[in-house]
Amino acid sequence: MHKRTKVKITFFVILVGMASMFTAVVTDHWAVLSPQVEQVNATCEAAHFGLWRLCKKVIYISEADYNGKGCGPISLPGVENCTYFKHFTPGDESEIFEVKTQKEYNISAAAIAIFSLAFMILGTLCLLCSFKKGNDYILKPAGMFFAFAGLCAIISVEVMRQSVKRMIESEDTIWIDYSYAWSFACACAGFCLLFLSGLGLLLLSMPRMPQNPWESCMDAEQEVE
Repeated sequence: MHKRTKVKITFFVILVGMASMFTAVVTDHWAVLSPQVEQVNATCEAAHFGLWRLCKKVIYISEADYNGKGCGPISLPGVENCTYFKHFTPGDESEIFEVKTQKEYNISAAAIAIFSLAFMILGTLCLLCSFKKGNDYILKPAGMFFAFAGLCAIISVEVMRQSVKRMIESEDTIWIDYSYAWSFACACAGFCLLFLSGLGLLLLSMPRMPQNPWESCMDAEQEVE
């Protein structure tokens, strides 16, 4: 397969990875938190959150909906109230701890995710420039930028995972059950696609190895792809 064709296929995979990561950044379904259900045929408050805001949903739990674990599923109908993290106001001790914890972790995760988006933009610019004849050397920085974008994505995912873990393990919050949602899956998919595609571009940017024992490396580099 021609080298330029391989680059175009890799670019298509990168576009899918970028779309997945962008979707993860702008949505708020990274994780779903549920409190203990005290009684059926009553309301309870579940929550889901992303990098920028936390949404709490008041759900009516009937006996048929009760699964024996926590409040939910979040897909049940109910009244939802979303608040951006910078707009939180202190309340009781439980809410103060919840707000502080979420703000600390989410600010870090959001900042790292923004770095990922920046690396994606830089990588895209380099990759587009490499399509011009004689600019194959730009594939190397493009691959590095996309690999860095993938690494930032997985670091952001891990920070959010630690946030959920701390919320569940703390005795100062009401949450007893959790699950990761589709935004979290998009971020993981973005990491895999961006990081592997970045490595692929780095491999494509390397000089072709001689095919014959008598072919020198210099000849291989000068050969037109």
